[in-house]
Amino acid sequence: MKKHLLNAPKQSEMVDSLLAEMVLDQALRNFRKGQLQKEIDLALQDGNKEQFLRLSKELNLILQEAI
Repeated sequence: MKKHLLNAPKQSEMVDSLLAEMVLDQALRNFRKGQLQKEIDLALQDGNKEQFLRLSKELNLILQEAI
């Protein structure tokens, strides 16, 4: 029983750490998604097909990771 109680805080810290990492990853993904959307808009305005395709591909990869 004592052994289980000693491990409890470590498990709680691990869970907290994993949750924090998940939140941070999601925030970074959302930030990058917003950046890409703005850059895609600019590429469309400039008529830069190559940049549009490259950025769209990256955005699609990010969106697929979320599934």
